[in-house]
Amino acid sequence: MKARALVACALAVAWAAAAGCTSTRDVVGRVDVNDPPPSFTNEDAAVVVPEEAGLIEYCPSNKCPKGFTTCENSRFPCDVDLLRDRKNCGECGHACPTIRARTYECIEGRCVLQCSSKPRLFDCDGFDENGCETAPGSNDNCNACGDKCPDPAKPCVPRNVQTQEFGCGCVGDTIYCSGECVDPKKNDQNCGTCGNVCNSDDAGDGGPPPANGYFGCVDAQCGRAKCNHGYADCDGDPSNGCEAALDTKDNCAACGNKCGAGQECKFDIVKDRYACACPEGQTWCDTLCFGESCQGQCVDLSSNMGSCGVCGVSCAIEREFANSKNIDAVCSSGVCTHACRQGAADCNGNLADGCEVNTDSDPRNCGACGRACDAVAGQACVGGRCVVEPCEQTAPDGGETR
Repeated sequence: MKARALVACALAVAWAAAAGCTSTRDVVGRVDVNDPPPSFTNEDAAVVVPEEAGLIEYCPSNKCPKGFTTCENSRFPCDVDLLRDRKNCGECGHACPTIRARTYECIEGRCVLQCSSKPRLFDCDGFDENGCETAPGSNDNCNACGDKCPDPAKPCVPRNVQTQEFGCGCVGDTIYCSGECVDPKKNDQNCGTCGNVCNSDDAGDGGPPPANGYFGCVDAQCGRAKCNHGYADCDGDPSNGCEAALDTKDNCAACGNKCGAGQECKFDIVKDRYACACPEGQTWCDTLCFGESCQGQCVDLSSNMGSCGVCGVSCAIEREFANSKNIDAVCSSGVCTHACRQGAADCNGNLADGCEVNTDSDPRNCGACGRACDAVAGQACVGGRCVVEPCEQTAPDGGETR
């Protein structure tokens, strides 16, 4: 075939974007099998491919790529992904079940039991009948199925309570006491060793306890002066005790940690401690208040779903409507709005019917509104791209060959 300019549907793959092809013999790409794939500029650019032996021409196709098929209830050709579709997993009509607390997802054409991540659960015995039966935290399944802790001196202990991470034995200078890892140098209930409880009235240092303080465990010894939680001896003068509150702009969470201009010392519920709030571009929003004392967090009002534009203004959409219309609520530039989910588009501009077009499979809107595949050839749309296959080649005797 003589070299000629190709339309934007040229792609050197077995199936690829071929929007705009209008003939069953339109060439949508050539590849020299001995050379690396060509580089294309943009979707609208014309590409000239030289005439050389060994080139492969690609044309519009109505054949489904591997893993895709057309089922009895299909709306479009090749619109079912047998490898990932929960309603048609492995074959048409084979739906993955949801039984009580057990949920299955279609993975590589098989319905696979899915275990919860909050709280973390595992399916360690392999029996679907009892679901995800195992929680982490035991010596047999510490942080995963079969993650054993064989040393009695290093049992399975929590490493991160919020993420439910576990590990065998305590780390650093901490020791295992009564189901948790503690620092024996300062733990009042396990001072120096497990079970050694300090008496707050035992003035080992002599004299009364310091202001805003008590007697407890310091350097693994009881009866030492300590500051109450939230206070510190910042001036180093024992006569005035623990004089500094650690919730002020001058001493925020630590002695000498000063907050910058425009910042306040706030209790951040995410960090679980006092912190200077907020960094540039974020705003403090109170979440939980007790009288005049409030806890909260710094948020970006331009994109935060729970505080969009103003603290406490939540962007929400009814779940059933969102799922049926392929639409999600989003916070954009401080304004609650909506966005189409992946593979869907709002082509008629009517929010009432949501994102009504399936751009993954609709040959009339393949990958974008109005981007049509070759209707004459019955070209299918898969994954937002018009399907192609090698063109039929003309043999020297005039017959058709592959």
